[in-house]
Amino acid sequence: MKTKYTFSSKAIEFCSNLSLSKKLPSGIEPMNPYKALGIRNYVESFFQKYFSDNNKRVFVFGINPGRFGAGLTGITFTDPVALSEFCGIQNNLPQKRELSSEFIYKLVDMFGGSKKFYKDFYLTAVCPLGFTRNGRNYNYYDSPILLKCVEPFIVDSTNEQLVFGANKESAIVLGIKNYSIFSDLNKKYGFFKNIYALEHPRYIMQYRRRKLQEYLKKYYECFSKALS
Repeated sequence: MKTKYTFSSKAIEFCSNLSLSKKLPSGIEPMNPYKALGIRNYVESFFQKYFSDNNKRVFVFGINPGRFGAGLTGITFTDPVALSEFCGIQNNLPQKRELSSEFIYKLVDMFGGSKKFYKDFYLTAVCPLGFTRNGRNYNYYDSPILLKCVEPFIVDSTNEQLVFGANKESAIVLGIKNYSIFSDLNKKYGFFKNIYALEHPRYIMQYRRRKLQEYLKKYYECFSKALS
């Protein structure tokens, strides 16, 4: 008999309670999509559809939510188009693609689609809440002051997510600077035994798109290795 507390139920509770208690540096605004009831409904539908089990999954860490992906849908690397077309969750959000989401769902397709992919992988972010500055996306590491401010939040939220059902043998971090920071935290706190680094999807789509198939192959091999 399955336990009441599935990967899904723990993830939904985590997202619903996400908040930043510390005051951020001047000019930087927090972005918390989970405050909106509609977004929470999409998140709940997503996790119930793909994570209603107690499987161990490989964790894949992006940077933090952006305005046109997880900042809209509440689901990491998933824009409104991917949410409807690839995940089967209809929504009334602006139907625009986001570069990182485009790349990730090409990878999802290589693994046989969303159902098979999410059985083995959990997409999240090193900092699960996002930021803006002057109306534009702002990464948690773009300011040393911001990084210092949110580091305790990053550590706490990582530990909270591990109990969902993490495969602690391996994790994947997207973005080289993101990897460098998370790797240092991993050495200090021992989240995972091994961490693999990959170039961030947005970097690939924006600056290396001519080599898209090469990067998709590299991703597929790394994700497959993390499963083995």
